Amino acid sequence: MKRVLVVGGVAGGASVAARLRRLDESADITIFERGPHVSFSNCALPYYLGGDIEESSQLVLMSPEKFKKQYNIDVRTGQEVLSIDRSAKTVQVKKVEDGSVYTEGYDILVLSPGARPIVPASIQGTDLPHVFTIRNVVDIAALKDYVVNQNVERVAVIGGGFIGLEAAENLRKLGKEVSLVEAADQIMAPLDYDMVQMLHKELLDNGVELVVGDALSQISPDRIILASGREIAAQAVVLAIGVAPENGLAKDAGLELGVTGGIKVNHHYQTSDPAIYAVGDAIEVYHRLTHKPTRLALAGPAQRQARAAADHMCGIPHNNRGVIGSCVVRVFGLNAAATGLNEKTAQAAGIPYDVAYVIPSDRPSLMPGAHPMHFKLLFEVPTGRILGAQAVGAGSVDKRIDVIATLISMGGDLEDLKEEELCYSPLFGTAKDVVNVAALVGLNLLYGKFRQVSVSQARSLVESGAYIVDVREEHEFQAGHLKGAVNIPLSQFRQRMAEIPKDRPVYLHCRTSQRSYNAIMALQHEGWTNLYNMAGSISGISLYEYFNDVTQGREPIVTAYTFR
Repeated sequence: MKRVLVVGGVAGGASVAARLRRLDESADITIFERGPHVSFSNCALPYYLGGDIEESSQLVLMSPEKFKKQYNIDVRTGQEVLSIDRSAKTVQVKKVEDGSVYTEGYDILVLSPGARPIVPASIQGTDLPHVFTIRNVVDIAALKDYVVNQNVERVAVIGGGFIGLEAAENLRKLGKEVSLVEAADQIMAPLDYDMVQMLHKELLDNGVELVVGDALSQISPDRIILASGREIAAQAVVLAIGVAPENGLAKDAGLELGVTGGIKVNHHYQTSDPAIYAVGDAIEVYHRLTHKPTRLALAGPAQRQARAAADHMCGIPHNNRGVIGSCVVRVFGLNAAATGLNEKTAQAAGIPYDVAYVIPSDRPSLMPGAHPMHFKLLFEVPTGRILGAQAVGAGSVDKRIDVIATLISMGGDLEDLKEEELCYSPLFGTAKDVVNVAALVGLNLLYGKFRQVSVSQARSLVESGAYIVDVREEHEFQAGHLKGAVNIPLSQFRQRMAEIPKDRPVYLHCRTSQRSYNAIMALQHEGWTNLYNMAGSISGISLYEYFNDVTQGREPIVTAYTFR
């Protein structure tokens, strides 16, 4: 009978133990968890703040008693593993309640300590009683109790990642005034700058004060001070700056760490000591597209790692394909999802790529509940291999990104995506789905059928006096348009082609770039060659420009913003 000790519960450790029990009824399995809860939904923690989850106890999924009865697994909460003696194959354990220490032996040890919230020592005031981090049920319960019982009106959330966004949204639902501060120039690092602008606007529209490009410098009892010197009133502060792997136990035991600071593991999730496995947020993983080590603090990969580690303990082979980083988040009325590489990571990896940016309706526009979906597809040049995608909209963005994630995992390219046969009904989507449309645009770009410029180039084109043609109908143009643009509606286009110069670059756009693509094809058939479609067109450009125009008082390049 082998003795298996697991350090840490939740998605990683608890899943290893449960899978191992299914494979080996004779194994002696013990889980050590220093907190009071061994299994809880950490991804759902922020939704207790806003009331979607009514009681904090609902976040707890499994108790030690349930583990014992259902799986015959010994769970010891409130007990912290202090050290590992690899030569003796023992661990030293402290009982948090009374501080007593004892030794436990193992045949196999599994490390799943997770990642800890980053609390910079350089920032004064992080130890004040109104400053919180969010890692477990105790943390989120303490935060909600404080803001409710202390009649807190203003909360500052530091960090625009998943936890920060979800905390900000749910604190607004709780009726609080919220300031969200992000040191980078955008929130949600998995999204590119052009795609994230929709989320920036959504936060503003829902009453969140959003500050980007300014870092937290100091916390005082009633306010925060930023690096710029700006002061923001705050009676409570949530630090959601990011997480760091809990690697101290492994490091002290002499286990090898990776270049990212995570615990280094092999194909089977064994550490540099074959008797010790590691899974979850604390480890370093392999990115299947960049072919480089990375860290990925997500529950899905942690559960797959846990299953693979338990399988290997029982002699079952595992195919470790690495990670691609699929993720999704809700920000008030919008959903945002991403998978694979974005432009920043593709550039850093040195992979040549191009982008198809489309804004189709997520279902036929005549159907109730139809919304535009901003969809960005990255593909490798010249192979057409799919590298990644991002989607933002009020509809099922996760469904579209899941399709792309599946194709990436299978090495799919644009031709594969073009031919992908997906479910269709007007209630759920369009006959030519968003992802199919993106593939068709990508193939046209790859094969040189037309050229494009990005939404980020629109301002310089307007300010330099470029020749821009808006092919929307007159009433659309009058409602809001790029300054200096010439309106030649598609319905009049063939009669007015002669107005368009052939001796200079011409940039065409419409609402979402579909009508302007049709105009470009017609012009090319008639001998025009120096033509560019403006990706995203007026809808994408308005969203790209809006946040900086509003927050910086910048002169708009549109007469009126047009978001649909």
